[in-house]
Amino acid sequence: MPKSIFWSRTDTAGSEQVLLNDGQGLTARGTLLAVDPIPWTARYQLTTAPDWSTSRVEVEAEGPGWLRRVTLERATDRWRVTTAEQGNLDAALTAAGHPRSGLPGTDDPDRLADALDVDLSGSPLFNTLPVHRLGLAGQPADLPHRITAAWVLLPGLEVVPAEQIYTGLGPGRVRFASGTFTADIDLDADGYVVRYPGLAERIDPR
Repeated sequence: MPKSIFWSRTDTAGSEQVLLNDGQGLTARGTLLAVDPIPWTARYQLTTAPDWSTSRVEVEAEGPGWLRRVTLERATDRWRVTTAEQGNLDAALTAAGHPRSGLPGTDDPDRLADALDVDLSGSPLFNTLPVHRLGLAGQPADLPHRITAAWVLLPGLEVVPAEQIYTGLGPGRVRFASGTFTADIDLDADGYVVRYPGLAERIDPR
């Protein structure tokens, strides 16, 4: 893995560090940590096709007394979703005064049929996937692209379809919108997030 990127969360105490190879598509292995809604750690492995559409993602999330895994694999225009669970995340959430989590994965993978990208909640890395796949760096500014992403929610690992809009704003900037949420994201020359307002900022070695 020839590259390493580190982000600090700005919405909560947390961070993400990823090792990646983007010579032909993307292969990445990363770790996220956060304290909300309860302290958790997540590890992921990601593989894309050469056009940066997602081929496979495996995510494992854990905290005291619980561990969950979900794997998404895309083949012949369909997603295969498998899960595993140990312990009781819901017990940890309710003990801390938070609502229960949804079940990991999805009971209907066909709901994800239109998704070419996976979006892992809280991870700036996964915004790079549609940026590259859509070629936003070379697109005219203010041209919106509406996509469906397979959104993996942390820490519970529920997977839901999410309608998202990516709009290039010129070199090094892209607007992300989903529902009522909008953020203008700063990117480096390779399309990786430098600053995601309200979520994370990249921290480079001194």
